[in-house]
Amino acid sequence: MIGRLNHIALAVPDLSSATALYRDTLGAKVSAPIDQPDHGVTVVFVELPNTKIELLYPLGEKSPIANFLERNPGGGIHHVCYEVDDIIAARDKLKAEGARVLGDGNPKIGAHGLPVLFLHPKDFLGTLVEIEEVAKAA
Repeated sequence: MIGRLNHIALAVPDLSSATALYRDTLGAKVSAPIDQPDHGVTVVFVELPNTKIELLYPLGEKSPIANFLERNPGGGIHHVCYEVDDIIAARDKLKAEGARVLGDGNPKIGAHGLPVLFLHPKDFLGTLVEIEEVAKAA
């Protein structure tokens, strides 16, 4: 059901420093910061040949990343994202298998402009999992 690894998301306490680390020290191509108010984050995408790293920084008072950084002040891996062909079919299969979908169970539009859902970390070896529907060819 899952496809390729789309990205690994890192919560960071300092977005500018994290961006500079990937861009200047590691020589990666990085995006400009993008505010995602619906998700309470500002993101920077680090482009790699085979996947992406998503740097997450809190946006607004109710950001889930702020809570994560309170528990992990130095930052760390927040979630992994896998691609799926059909997010509704994937959701329904996962729920039938006993996995918990976070939120109201309906996909939201993620940072890549595509539908996403998050799965409870207790159901996936302690890792928050995001599934993202891959863009369909026109």
